[in-house]
Amino acid sequence: MIELGVVNNLKILRDTPPGLFLGDEDGNEVLLPNRYVPEVREIDSYLDVFVYLDNEERIVSVTDLPYIQKGSFALLRCNEVTSFGAFLDWGLVKELFCPFKEMAFKMKKGDWYLVHCYLDDETNRLLASSKTNRFLDNKTLSVEQLEEVDIIISHPSELGMNVIVNNIHSGLIFSDNIFKDISVGDKLRGVIKKVHENNKLDISLGHIGYRNIEPNSNFILDKITDSDGFLAVTDKSSPELIKDTFQMSKKSFKKALGSLYKQQLITIKNDGIYLNDK
Repeated sequence: MIELGVVNNLKILRDTPPGLFLGDEDGNEVLLPNRYVPEVREIDSYLDVFVYLDNEERIVSVTDLPYIQKGSFALLRCNEVTSFGAFLDWGLVKELFCPFKEMAFKMKKGDWYLVHCYLDDETNRLLASSKTNRFLDNKTLSVEQLEEVDIIISHPSELGMNVIVNNIHSGLIFSDNIFKDISVGDKLRGVIKKVHENNKLDISLGHIGYRNIEPNSNFILDKITDSDGFLAVTDKSSPELIKDTFQMSKKSFKKALGSLYKQQLITIKNDGIYLNDK
């Protein structure tokens, strides 16, 4: 089966004036236009191609990879707004269309929007929607507490930042757990900090507990090394100074600092942290 909106691995069937015809095991075929045909190709070999409908609504394949595929989320730029909706740049010749009914709020040319790409059942066209929450489901969770996950920063709220978890679930990073600059569309790694009874997910950036010490220790060590072996920060410094310097909480900082101290890599004095001579 040749699937719209994703990368397909297809066999080269024949070389024709318009381009290569590719096929799957079920006998379905799709054209790869000449502009995408690689210089080196062999009949019966396979190519990875993205499949979608061109400007004439014909199924076509391309070797270019779009910024977003069916079932995923990405931050895209709005190239144009018409009386029908908005056209977004997703890296292909034909732009990705977002109908007005799929806009969380009206889009403007030149602005960037986090959208979901889906296949419309009625038109069989790939469309974008900035109403991302409707494509997320927390009824049945596929994650558990302390599990590391992929997150996409979705939109701010009064409590912090809403995030998309593993392209499936919604979650929240509370404001007091944000220790570095993050923006809508950022793709990061996080940890399920807590799973509530109603399946709401609290997310933490980085790691939790004992797993937090090692990477934070390395980060602090790099900071001291880059500062010629001294930093005017200690475990008694203000949480604000620690956050500005290391992008972590004071609790995480103290744990990481303790690990470095036990390994005799640093010396802590009243005026700051010193890197020990090796």
